[in-house]
Amino acid sequence: MTPRRSIIPVFVPHLGCPHMCVFCNQRRISGESGPATAEDVRKAIIEGRSRLGNGAAATLAFYGGSFTAIPPEEQEALLGAAQPFLRDGSISDIRLSTRPDAIDSVTLERLKRYGVRTVELGVQSMDDLVLRASERGHTAEDARRAAGMVRDAGFELILQMMTGLPGDTPERSIYTARELVKLRPDGVRVYPTVIIRDTPLYDMWRAGLYREHTTDDAVELCAIISDIFAEAGIPIIRLGLNPTDDLSEGDAVAGAYHPALGELVLARRFLTRERAELTDSDRGAEVVFAVKKGRVSAAIGQKRGNAEALRREFGVRSVRFVERDMPDVTVKRIK
Repeated sequence: MTPRRSIIPVFVPHLGCPHMCVFCNQRRISGESGPATAEDVRKAIIEGRSRLGNGAAATLAFYGGSFTAIPPEEQEALLGAAQPFLRDGSISDIRLSTRPDAIDSVTLERLKRYGVRTVELGVQSMDDLVLRASERGHTAEDARRAAGMVRDAGFELILQMMTGLPGDTPERSIYTARELVKLRPDGVRVYPTVIIRDTPLYDMWRAGLYREHTTDDAVELCAIISDIFAEAGIPIIRLGLNPTDDLSEGDAVAGAYHPALGELVLARRFLTRERAELTDSDRGAEVVFAVKKGRVSAAIGQKRGNAEALRREFGVRSVRFVERDMPDVTVKRIK
């Protein structure tokens, strides 16, 4: 059995970012106020290991910012601080996130030398219009080039995308998901846009220049996107911003911020399949669906939302779910 892997996070908000994207305030998103130092890395690993059992594998993860855009000597200071812990087995590997236009062969050689295993690229969109409107400062072609280099160099490749950015549409987000599939990542993160206080996007929204990407918008769209990645065998390792006290207490002023967004999206995927099993002739019927073991609550939906929607839309008398050995996120009507 593969040992459980735990993440030891080190946040590097805005470290190395050459652009201020309209949606971004990494300090409010991460809750961190300043750049990380080598000492921060050492403390994070020591504290992280103290919380883990002896059997747990640990990955050091640099989140936020654009790690490979900072000066090489600063990259080496942060990565160098982790080397004693790699050698003694306290951590097994390192992962980091960066921008597509901050990847080249020299950088990848440096990362390999310091034990980096996973590189996450903040692609956000594969539509150049959306990238320009969001002031990303790179192109879709930059993302294709960087993803290919990362994968060919033998790193695990994770790609990040966003939905609901300025200039975005559901069709453009779906296009982005399909283009990411072509890049053959090992996993993806999907972040529906949240309006964060003290960002250009916040000012645009208040001025009426940007329409909020609501939680309902995100749930409907991300259900489709999730199916695209699932069909390609690419796992979504995160859907929606990780909840923090700062975001929950007011820094997330609007947009698709919900502490259980992934659960809402999963429930919507089930609802789509449940609807496909019913017709208008089922009015008054007592319906029973089979779902995978452990998926009944998702199939019912939060606060029984899926069951209530089916009663409203098809006039069924009742809806029940039973567990069976079935593929994930599938539904079969058995009565």
